[in-house]
Amino acid sequence: MNTLNKTLALIALASSSAAFAATDFDTLDEDGNGAISQSEASVDAALMSQFKTLDTDGNGELSKEEFSKA
Repeated sequence: MNTLNKTLALIALASSSAAFAATDFDTLDEDGNGAISQSEASVDAALMSQFKTLDTDGNGELSKEEFSKA
């Protein structure tokens, strides 16, 4: 049973990671304003860890161009 639990946990982790990896600009831009705010980016831990670096103009949002460098 312990092996089954570990396997299920690993599958769940892999599937959730794959879901975030497949996230594109339009999906993250929930309000459709053409930019990703920090709030919108917060659903993706990897993106949040790079947010300040990617936000090259320092306006607190990621444009499609800035996001494409992620």
